[in-house]
Amino acid sequence: MNILKPADHQIPFGDADAIFDGFSKDDVIELAYASGDFMLAIDAHGIIVDAAVNAADHSFVYQWIGQKWSETVGPDSVSKIEQMLARDRDARLEWRQVNHPDEDGEIPVRYQVIKPGNNGFTLAIGRDLRTIAILQQRLLKTQQSMERDYLNLRQTETRYRLLFDNISYPVLIAESESRLIQQANRACHNLMGAAPGSLDKKDVLALVHEADHDGLIAYFGAAAVNGATEPFTTRLNDRTGTVKISASPFRQSGKQYLLLNIDDGTHDVPAKSSDQYVLDAVEQMPDAFVLTDDKQDIIVANKAFAELVQTSSVEQILGQSLYRFVGRPEVDLGLLKKQLRDHQNVRNFSSVVNDLSGGEEPVEISAIKIERDKPLYGYSIRSVGRRERDLPRAIADGPRSVDQLTELVGRKPLKDIVRESTDLIERMCIEAALVHTSDNRASAAEILGLSRQSLYSKLHRHGLGNLTGKGPTH
Repeated sequence: MNILKPADHQIPFGDADAIFDGFSKDDVIELAYASGDFMLAIDAHGIIVDAAVNAADHSFVYQWIGQKWSETVGPDSVSKIEQMLARDRDARLEWRQVNHPDEDGEIPVRYQVIKPGNNGFTLAIGRDLRTIAILQQRLLKTQQSMERDYLNLRQTETRYRLLFDNISYPVLIAESESRLIQQANRACHNLMGAAPGSLDKKDVLALVHEADHDGLIAYFGAAAVNGATEPFTTRLNDRTGTVKISASPFRQSGKQYLLLNIDDGTHDVPAKSSDQYVLDAVEQMPDAFVLTDDKQDIIVANKAFAELVQTSSVEQILGQSLYRFVGRPEVDLGLLKKQLRDHQNVRNFSSVVNDLSGGEEPVEISAIKIERDKPLYGYSIRSVGRRERDLPRAIADGPRSVDQLTELVGRKPLKDIVRESTDLIERMCIEAALVHTSDNRASAAEILGLSRQSLYSKLHRHGLGNLTGKGPTH
């Protein structure tokens, strides 16, 4: 069997004749398939005379048959083709990458050329590099994205450090379990009379009077479990007077930390009592207020809402769905949620509130969507029933315009709205006829196609004109 002479960098089989003895043509083709995705048979003139592919997605190579191999590649790859075809049979085997033009761009292919004998043919084994090119592009995009994220992270970190250090009141961050200080701002170092950075990795307890250690440990434990609580009053070492420490827990990288604000009485520290003021105002406000989660389950409600739905306490409605109380089930609130998604807030949305006794009260709802990890929805609900009852009632207590008719959707059944729509159209036609005839009712009845008696009956029903003591007008 004729075996190629190995190049200097190749280490051949020790007994190649024995291993390759008996190889058929099919075996050689299988071996070539294992080396690449397709093979090209090229004659002495550089023309592709035949091709074999390893998979159906490489059938595009058949369109090259009959063309010069150098004409199937881009201009920058022609010299590589010529060099591979001119390679001596005993020269070192090398893989060369070329690019084939295609409708969707370029197809990168890596070739190795073998000249098996003196039959005048050259065998080019090709490996399709498109998958590798896609992976390289993804890798490049990922690297660029990581670089951008890293730059943004550095910029964010710089802004955070500037903000943290320039806060006027003392702030420090400590690990909840070990109480070791992770970071303290400039104001905190100044308060302790410490050099910048010297407080890092110190126990928070080392800053306060020994007699207050147990109390501060208990306070940190309560803050870690229940969130922010009332400030803890303590004494700092080497200082006269007391300070107030407020702890707010947060989690990062699987660990819990505490953000500690220290109020020494000389700085404006954000007071936690301000949150309580807001809650007190919401609780005492005359309009009903409800805060719900994304499923519209009630999280917070004030006394005014409890009174509106006629329940004895707020606790009875916490956890219940707001769909139970507002408008038509899953209709009014569905419309509200859609508008909140589009506009973030809604004003004066007309609806009704259904109380626990089966009654209903017309209301106006203003709502806002609060963006969080899971969105929250706040609803301010104002009863308009008293306002409507205090308005002067018309003789015919019905809608006076199309807009008022559309506001009835959700408050009345469709058949009632259709009936009132008919009455509205009838009244508008009668009013137009009276205007057209200068209030001549006989003529108005004639152009409406009604008898005088029917017109007077409809005038009386719609409350149009003062009919007392009047007879027909001619």
